[in-house]
Amino acid sequence: MTKEDVLVLGCGNFGTCLAYHLCSLNRSVRIWARDAAVVESINTHHKNPKYLKDTVLPDNLTGVGPEFNKEMFDSATVILLCIPTQHLRSILEKIKSFIKEEHLLIMANKGIEISTLQFPFEIAKEVLGETIGNNSAFLSGPSFAVEVVQNGLTCVSVASHNSERAKWAQKCFHTKIFRAYTTKDVVGVELAGSIKNVLAIASGVAGGLDYQSNAKAALFTRGASEMVRLGAKIGCDPITMLTLAGIGDLFLTCTSEKSRNYTVGYRLGKGEKLKEIVSSLGSVAEGVPTAKAAHDLCEKHNIKLPIMEGVYQILYEDRDVKETLEELLGLVHHGDELDLESCTSPTNDF
Repeated sequence: MTKEDVLVLGCGNFGTCLAYHLCSLNRSVRIWARDAAVVESINTHHKNPKYLKDTVLPDNLTGVGPEFNKEMFDSATVILLCIPTQHLRSILEKIKSFIKEEHLLIMANKGIEISTLQFPFEIAKEVLGETIGNNSAFLSGPSFAVEVVQNGLTCVSVASHNSERAKWAQKCFHTKIFRAYTTKDVVGVELAGSIKNVLAIASGVAGGLDYQSNAKAALFTRGASEMVRLGAKIGCDPITMLTLAGIGDLFLTCTSEKSRNYTVGYRLGKGEKLKEIVSSLGSVAEGVPTAKAAHDLCEKHNIKLPIMEGVYQILYEDRDVKETLEELLGLVHHGDELDLESCTSPTNDF
């Protein structure tokens, strides 16, 4: 195994768990945090005081920050970005003078930038240039942070327009218990990683409203179909939606209370207000901003996706959650007629 010096930017749940995993491969790993107290705690107590608090971090993990400096990047061969998508551009602007073409840049964030409707790879190309953007890799797939640090079996997708860079990223992570599979469909991997968080909120709402398994299965399947249809509009390979980055991550996020996005939906279903939920969640639920971006993306491409639109209306228009779910599941009656307007014909089923 080639030795890599890895710099992880972002000290949340996912950044911390990936840094933990990389340390297990005898890597030299440093993790950047914007909070000096977090850096101090990692270096002194081997604990992240904000995320994965019960995890003892390896001795070969070093905290750095909160300021960026040239040495931090010059001594790294791999730079792993675990920055929330809505903040990715501002971080890249700060570090772009330190990034070199020989660096392997790996992004592990999931989402769509609200202001531009751009995916992370598009933001990277715009800020860092075509060459670095096209050589970057993107990691996504069903991977709860707490299970990674517990050494639970995990499988993910790694996408890049440059197949050699995808293989390099694969080698950085690949072990017997953490499997990485490569693909060239960057757009598909990033779309699936973004949209599954929106659909997980819908699934959580169903759970909070005490819908049973049949209804949840219907919602999950129609949600997967919406993901495929949107992907087709923007040029994704439909097969990607059947991979770890697609249906694998969708299944994980929509069916587990470990999911932050499912939790947001569940608590909405139980009657809590979004502002209260977000303030008490303790970490970012990417599905909330992504719901707005997905709504705008659907309007841009003139496509109607009822579940994604329903989540947007719940989050941003304060629509009643029970009424919305009933309509999405075809339970709203107009007089004596069953409203089937939101149901697609069998020819559109995937």
